[in-house]
Amino acid sequence: MGVLRPAAPITGTPNTRLTPVRRRLPTAEAKPTPRFNTPTNKLPEQMSSESPRNPLLDTWTETSSHMFNSVVAANRAAFAAFGVQQEEENGVTPAERIEPDEDLPEWHVSISEEHPGRLGVGDHVDFTKTISEHDVQQFAAASGDTNPLHLDDEFAEQTRFRGRIAHGTLVGSLISAALARLPGLTIYLSQDLEFHNPVRIGDRLTAECEIVEDLGDEQYRLTTRVLADDEVVIDGEAVVLIDDLPE
Repeated sequence: MGVLRPAAPITGTPNTRLTPVRRRLPTAEAKPTPRFNTPTNKLPEQMSSESPRNPLLDTWTETSSHMFNSVVAANRAAFAAFGVQQEEENGVTPAERIEPDEDLPEWHVSISEEHPGRLGVGDHVDFTKTISEHDVQQFAAASGDTNPLHLDDEFAEQTRFRGRIAHGTLVGSLISAALARLPGLTIYLSQDLEFHNPVRIGDRLTAECEIVEDLGDEQYRLTTRVLADDEVVIDGEAVVLIDDLPE
């Protein structure tokens, strides 16, 4: 069994007390809490809705708008030059852009001036446009001709044409468009047509009409044909009556 020994006495100055040292950490200067809901009678000047306009910004905006409009116009001209018909322009279809006695920019019309001020043998008129998917769909709806040869790719692939073709009378209607450009009010009296070649969607066609006989009483006989490039797709003859335009 061990022997307990008295603990060694604590040395030092009698009645001495140890005082703990406390360090004061630096504190940030207190800042008032911002008050966002404090009402004010006047907005800061930089927040005023009546701030002065910036002339440089106005000039930049005007220049950008002019450049955009120029690019749009150039694109339209390029599409027309290469025979690309735009299905819609700003969401508006060609049918919605039609105006009486006006041409669309994607069309091309030329009229001879063999006899200025009157019609005679040798005068001719041409009308050019591209046959689009929209044209075929619209013609099918207007005429009721829903032959799948014109509307169904899978069906048309199995036919002798190996693909869809435009309605023959749709193609022939370009002749009517050309005749409508003759001076005066054109009235159809007869039209004979022979169909020589199919027309594909996307083909750019030109209808050519030429007066070959003056029948008297303002009636004329014309040769009429439609070409795709230099290939004749429709050939025929027409007789029209040309009245004076109402005043």
